[in-house]
Amino acid sequence: MVIMTMTSSHTFLPVLERIAEEIGRTPGRGRPADYIPALAARDPRSFGMAVAELDGTVYGVGEWREPFSAQSITKVFTLALDLAREGDELWEHVGREPSGNPFNSLVQLEYENGIPRNPFINAGALVVTDRLHTRTGDAAGHLLDFLRAESGNPALDFDKEVAASETAHGDRNAALAHFMASYGNIDNDVPVLLDQYFRQCSVAATCADLALATGFLARHGIRADGGRLLTRSQAKQVNAVMLTCGTYDAAGDFAYRVGLPGKSGVGGGIIAVVPGRCTLCVWSPGLDERGNSVAGVAALDRFTTLTGLSVF
Repeated sequence: MVIMTMTSSHTFLPVLERIAEEIGRTPGRGRPADYIPALAARDPRSFGMAVAELDGTVYGVGEWREPFSAQSITKVFTLALDLAREGDELWEHVGREPSGNPFNSLVQLEYENGIPRNPFINAGALVVTDRLHTRTGDAAGHLLDFLRAESGNPALDFDKEVAASETAHGDRNAALAHFMASYGNIDNDVPVLLDQYFRQCSVAATCADLALATGFLARHGIRADGGRLLTRSQAKQVNAVMLTCGTYDAAGDFAYRVGLPGKSGVGGGIIAVVPGRCTLCVWSPGLDERGNSVAGVAALDRFTTLTGLSVF
């Protein structure tokens, strides 16, 4: 395999076009998430991919301007927003280890005294959202403001249909929150927390929006306007947890194939970070059995193979 040398933004576009062509010929794209009707209706053969460079230049292929449900991708941003506010105290309430279990599992919480394994499984994300809500009074609103600012898209918003659908099918998340509350690891009333969490996950955004919004992690904590959100060390921490925990119990395989910090969502999106260089977002709604986009993982695998850009 010949590795393409990346010297400017213009050299990325042929790589994206090649990937889109290859993905278009690939049979078997998985199945959309069927427990949320608004997600189940998406075409599993849809595909978009965007790259954003450190200066905010963004370009893409396919349906890279098509909004989709960000879902668990938003967990990265709430983690960063809370970590910026409370620092290492957060890690007393949520771990940093891979879970080895499905993203909505309850099994580890009892023998680990209500402390979730990491911020990206549902239990951990509920803790982070809870703590951010305590500090801001509106965790979902602060998330939306951040995403609008970093993406440069003031029209970015919650999808009320998706939020309502998640609320109607939210019994397991409610169980996780109540169980952790019984150990004193949830501050807010559970119904309030769940409303914040479901709105957070319902954000509708494009590949371009999310690639741009993730840029602070490639810039070692620096926001799009030049202000600092995270220290360099904190940005490293978020990237590290993304690499080891960002794709649920497939994180090892994702690191093996892609070699980048990444975070997936059951809406079919995946964000990825090349520290010091660029950020990516790929979207295709068909999921594998672990909840990750089949075409999305394949596309990121091809990107790092063709460009030689990875953290390894």
